[in-house]
Amino acid sequence: MTAKQHSQDAAPLLRTKSVVDSVVDWIVGQIIGGTLKAGEKLPTELEMSQALGVGRNSIREAIKKLQAYGVVYIKRAEGTFIAEEYNQRMLDPLLYGLILQNDDWKNFVDLRRAIDIGTLYVVTQKEQSLEDMAKLHRALAQLEERTSLPDAHFEDVQEADNQFHFCLAELTHNQMMMTLSSYIERLTIPSRMETTRFILEQGLRREFIQLHQQIVRIIETGNTAQIEDTVNRHYRFWERDKT
Repeated sequence: MTAKQHSQDAAPLLRTKSVVDSVVDWIVGQIIGGTLKAGEKLPTELEMSQALGVGRNSIREAIKKLQAYGVVYIKRAEGTFIAEEYNQRMLDPLLYGLILQNDDWKNFVDLRRAIDIGTLYVVTQKEQSLEDMAKLHRALAQLEERTSLPDAHFEDVQEADNQFHFCLAELTHNQMMMTLSSYIERLTIPSRMETTRFILEQGLRREFIQLHQQIVRIIETGNTAQIEDTVNRHYRFWERDKT
């Protein structure tokens, strides 16, 4: 495969974006389209420069970006190759972009809700080991214990809630979903911390725990019909705290 064979596809991009970003998009497009495959060598800087009509410095900078993202790697004296397996850095640009947008909290609620619903659907489709389920039950028990304390502190409860959702993400056995879930958890911690404080102050502890218990029952029974309702009821705490 040579860059020249696909230069026409790149032309519109090169007119609407920065040169370096256009080259990045072109290479990623070749990977998504299957023209470039995992482990395959990229065309040389000279080939891409001539085919795309851009300077070699721009090609070089685009390669550096993709290398930083874990999409490609360089073998000295051999060339640049497409990564052969998933790397957590691949999600970093997307997630850092979310942080920098400083978007409305409701958009983060919608994003995390969608991820939680999707996570539960994935988890219920997989056979879970006794060890994995025991770990989830321990996380639930810790959350119940911390929430039930007369002098419960919202930071301690939030920490236990984070651990519960981390265990939940682990049950997907999907590293990309675990990484995405972890980032979203971190993005939403300030808002969720205030919601946890609200739950403790308003005497909503029992309802809070029951919803977590329901999540565990859904996984144990595989009852996907209850997923969306359970997650939506879980998120009413967050939304009510912000109204």
